[in-house]
Order: sequence, then structure tokens, then C-alpha cells
Amino acid sequence: MPLVAPFRTSFGVETTRDVLLVGAVAEDAEGWGECVAMTSPRYSSEYVDAAADVLRRFFVPAVLSGPVSAVSVAESLAPFKGHQMARAALETAILDAELRASGRSFGRELGAVRSRVPCGVSVGIMDSIPQLLDAVGGYLDEGYVRIKLKIEPGWDVEPVRAVRERYGDDVLLQVDANTAYTLGDARHLARLDPFDLLLIEQPLDEDDLLGHAALARQIRTPVCLDESITSARAAAAAIRLDACQIVNIKPGRVGGYLEARRIHDVCVAHGVPVWCGGMLETGLGRAANVALAALPGFTLPGDTSGSGRYYAADITEPFVLRDGHLDVPVGPGLGVTPIPDRLDEVTVSTEWLPA
Repeated sequence: MPLVAPFRTSFGVETTRDVLLVGAVAEDAEGWGECVAMTSPRYSSEYVDAAADVLRRFFVPAVLSGPVSAVSVAESLAPFKGHQMARAALETAILDAELRASGRSFGRELGAVRSRVPCGVSVGIMDSIPQLLDAVGGYLDEGYVRIKLKIEPGWDVEPVRAVRERYGDDVLLQVDANTAYTLGDARHLARLDPFDLLLIEQPLDEDDLLGHAALARQIRTPVCLDESITSARAAAAAIRLDACQIVNIKPGRVGGYLEARRIHDVCVAHGVPVWCGGMLETGLGRAANVALAALPGFTLPGDTSGSGRYYAADITEPFVLRDGHLDVPVGPGLGVTPIPDRLDEVTVSTEWLPA
């Protein structure tokens, strides 16, 4: 699916997204799960073709070897290592089917307490600061309540300064480094402190919890972990080490929405705010993310942008921003389904794995 504009981060530029969907078909319902792995292993070790392969050869057969339910997926897949995004897609598809069959919504199942959620937007690295300012201005005009700037060495302090000078201190502003820095950059990153940012997201390598703890002692800007948070256990360890003050929860990265809810609960118990990250999802993944973001611990706006932020035409009815918020779907399951003609238009291959 082509993106409406190139999206550049510290690990590369994306112009299209290869979307892997998992459908779970039962007698009384059909569920959908979206795998958020990218085409190449740059954001993480996972990538789309590997996810399809591990689902086909290992995960689906393991899940189908016994009684099938969303809560049993983790146990069925326990013998296998890694591939969290593939796990999440499979679990979500089964959970969606179960909830559709019982008439329950994703939000109700996860514990949502809000009917709509505030939305932020992630702004990629641009060719120039004027281009960045125009992009930020456009998103503010659309009503987004928080701006996130992607940063990397050479594109950090000055872009942030420019946005603050143009749009003022009232704009909720944060930055995301996607592991682009080292602890040796602490003094440089401290130059972001005067701009009163909500947070700096994942400045160091994902396995460097001690480095993040040391960095947090050297800068005033709160440190948020993204790639480092792979499970509720990892979140608890990061919090105990004082490696972060805020947590970004991405369900695909942690193996699914059930584990995402457990991470939420751990963070709430420790008084650590959370927010929902995004991975350029279609309307299927966006529906589940919006439901998750309606849980009580999600006190910061997430990357739950409207469909039009990334796609000129989504595969579901589009999510449209209203007053800076998106409505939480209330229908059974995800509350949205693919539009058949649109899905056919963008589908390049389909494979059925019978029980």
C-alpha cells in the first residue's frame, strides 16, 4: 500500500508498506489480525516474509494442534523464540473472531474507559526545516493534539528549536530517536532540555537499559522506552532500573494485545504513564490500537493518527480525526472489517492453512 508521503526515520525511508494480514475463520465468525513487521529488518529483527514463513511453518500448526482460543495462543507458541509481530497478528485474528461471535468489542474486552482517544502524529525527518514547519503546521491545522518529531544525529536540536519558535510552548511536543544515539551523546541530548519536551523516545539501543538509566540521570527530558519494551517483564525491569519514566506500548512489538494490557497494568501499578505507539497500521490495526489507548493508564496522546495520515485509501472505512480525537469502535470485535473491493485491489497473494 503506497503511503501518501515518504516517511523517514533514523533507520530509513518508507514510501510503501507491505501488509501481512491474518484471517481466522470459524463457523460463526471471521477475525482479522494485522502483522506490523516491515519489509526489511531495520526497525527490529522481524520482517514481513519471515513473519509469513514462521506463521505458515510453525505458529499456525502449533495453534491448530489443540483447542483454539486467544488466551491459549501464548501457551501454544511458548516453545518458539521471537517473532512477536507474527504472534500478535495470529492472536489478534483469533481474539477478533471470538469477540465477534460473542458480540463483544475489543475496547470492552481490554478494559477501555473512554469512548474516544486524543491523537498525536509522528512527523518524519525532512529535507529542510521549512519543509518540517509546513508539515507540522498542517497537522496542527488538522487538529492533532501532540506532535512527535523523528530525530537523528544532525537532525535534532535545530528542528526542535524551529518548531518551538514557530508554534510556541503550548504545543505538546516530543521526539523519537529510534535508537540512533549512544550514551556518549548525553551532553548533546541535554541541549533538548530547554524546549520542555514531553519525552525523548528510545534514544539508545534497545538492549541498553543501564545506558538509558544513566542518560536519565543526565538530562531533564523524561526518557521513554519503545523498542526496549518487549513484555511486561521487560517493562518491570526497565522501571525498576529507572531506565524510563514513560513507556510506549506497541502491541505488535510485545506479542499482542493481551500482553500489551499486562504491560499497561504493570505501568499503572508503578505510576508510570503509557501511550500507544503506531506502526503505519491500516484500519484493522488502528481499530485495535484505538481500543487499547482507551484504557485508563494511557494518559498521553498516542500515535493513533487518522487513516489519511498514511493512506489515501484505507482497506477499511477510514478513521477520521474529530476535534483531535478518534472514536473507539463499539461494534463486535475490532468493530471494523475490510472493504472487499478495496482489499481485493491491494492483495497480491492469499494462502489458506486449513485446520
